[in-house]
Amino acid sequence: MKKLCTFFTGILLTFTTNTIMAQEKTTKILVLIYSDNGGTYELAKEVAKGIESDQHVTAVVKQAKVSVNPKLKDIPVATVEELPTYDGIAFGSPVYFGNISTGMSEFLSKTTDLWTNHALEGMPATVFMSAGSGAGKELALQSFWNSLAVHGMVLVSNGIRGYENIDKNIPQGNSVLGTTSLASLKNTARPSESERYLAALQGKNFAKVASALKGTFSKTVTAKETKQLSINDVLNEKNIVLPTLPKSVGNYELFSRSGNLVFINQVSLKDGKILNAGKLGIDVNEEQVQEATKQTMLNIIAILKDAVGGDLNKVKKCVQLVGTFNTTADYTKHADLMNVASNLTVEIFGEKGKHTRNTGGAYSLPVGSSVSISAIFEVE
Repeated sequence: MKKLCTFFTGILLTFTTNTIMAQEKTTKILVLIYSDNGGTYELAKEVAKGIESDQHVTAVVKQAKVSVNPKLKDIPVATVEELPTYDGIAFGSPVYFGNISTGMSEFLSKTTDLWTNHALEGMPATVFMSAGSGAGKELALQSFWNSLAVHGMVLVSNGIRGYENIDKNIPQGNSVLGTTSLASLKNTARPSESERYLAALQGKNFAKVASALKGTFSKTVTAKETKQLSINDVLNEKNIVLPTLPKSVGNYELFSRSGNLVFINQVSLKDGKILNAGKLGIDVNEEQVQEATKQTMLNIIAILKDAVGGDLNKVKKCVQLVGTFNTTADYTKHADLMNVASNLTVEIFGEKGKHTRNTGGAYSLPVGSSVSISAIFEVE
């Protein structure tokens, strides 16, 4: 019996050790893209597929900025600060006049802190692009490489890998610097089967390099990243739970974004019903209106989170709050009621939550709500 127990203990230890070793071997690669019409995203999916052909490697596809393309709206948006947390990055972009796209260029322009802190030095990188007619693709790939070389990243090229297996009867986007797709050539679906094959092959090779280099470079976390991550900590520590997104009851959107500004208007909806509806002084008291005000502001922050791709760290500033309360004509303490919303905003966002404000009363408000709040936020 003792020998049997020893035998099973040995099996358990072996299984546990192998599991731990497998977890340690897991390599995480970011596939970071900017895509206009979806061509770059199609290549990204093939690159990710190639990366994950190795069972110990995972691929995470994210965008450099929010896209207006409905096909891309569900892809999460990356932050600059998260880049050093990966074991490698595959960058994808359309070609703009022989250069990187504006969207990707804007993202890379925000990586100064990473460069100063040597945060990406030694990390492997590879590049793929959607190249339109193909004119200028090599220039664009080289310009991409130049930006990454400044960070000291290890640049992984394609070489002539896979050339012998592609269809040479039609133009293909193969390049020694990285896969491209000739998106504007309409005689065949793009990316073509050959371009998809090359992209998957590029991902597979990149995964091999990233796994080999894993642990050989420092994953530097900048002070800025530590500071930004604290917003999620605040929500957890203060037990602030954001509600599910309310549904619009008319022909409008929950938020509107113009440049770096996000505009949101909300009432005190909770679980599909108005919380503490009615007029202050007749139907509800001050305490009930303050509770409704908090719910309204939580609705706004939940919508804001959706507007920034799920990452509230991208909020740069609360610019303005405007509160309107359903009160009797002689009521004058609107500011006290609105303090609930202001305090909650500063509690969550700290200095970034401080804002200008306007507060007033109204004879009635939509759907019987006792409060309505309009908010403007500046985001990345």
